[in-house]
Amino acid sequence: MTPLAQMADQVLRTADAREKTALSRRFAAEWQAARENGETPQIGTAQPPLRPARPDAPELLHPRDVPRRKPGTPAGRRAILHAVAHIELNAVDLHWDIIARFSATPLPIGFFDDWVRAADEESKHFNLMADCLESMDSHYGALPAHAGMWRAAEDTVDDLMGRLAVVPMVLEARGLDVTPGMVALFEKAAPQDPTAAQAVEALQVIYAEEVHHVAYGSKWFHFLCGRHDLDPKEAFHGLVDKYFHGALKPPFNEEKRAEAGLPPDFYWPLAERA
Repeated sequence: MTPLAQMADQVLRTADAREKTALSRRFAAEWQAARENGETPQIGTAQPPLRPARPDAPELLHPRDVPRRKPGTPAGRRAILHAVAHIELNAVDLHWDIIARFSATPLPIGFFDDWVRAADEESKHFNLMADCLESMDSHYGALPAHAGMWRAAEDTVDDLMGRLAVVPMVLEARGLDVTPGMVALFEKAAPQDPTAAQAVEALQVIYAEEVHHVAYGSKWFHFLCGRHDLDPKEAFHGLVDKYFHGALKPPFNEEKRAEAGLPPDFYWPLAERA
């Protein structure tokens, strides 16, 4: 069996989105089957690229240059799903990158189990969104997308705690805040638009499983705080101040954030400062 870090590196170097997610799911299945058989596969090491391979489309723009569309229109709904697909594809790479980038760090094998599962689920999420777009006579790459999605990975290239703080505990936690509103928007459109019902089912799957990813971030962040004798809340605030180039904005989904191990005193002080 190929060492896990080398699997991760191969996914990161695959450009085509469907090929990337297919490879991701195959490697995840191999890893999970070995673990279920009681094996402890080799982690290995890798030298992943600073930026993952990407398809020629979509065109990547500065966030302020991405066109805005009315969410209540078919074009607006396609744009929402395209944006979610882009986020999910970046998440596939982010989760394999944390495996490859920090494979030499002494960590329990459960760390790698969690991020393999997260990468597998993000691959499924991308495919769900891509399928929805195709049912709307569109596809991933048909619209411009946000160019800044990978910045958190580049900024935390040598800081595992910073990566956990910013990616799952800030960026993915934001998904828990906004997804219910997207579900409601597509539910409203479903009586007139059959493709909207498909999107509702897909977004509900994503919403349920994203809680796991935020929880993995919180779990391993707290583990590392314990290893280094740090106060988790203070460490989180310091790392978000250092690495997150934005503001934490309410409303927050406090119920789902708590389910994922994020108490309000982690994020509300940062929002109030902003």
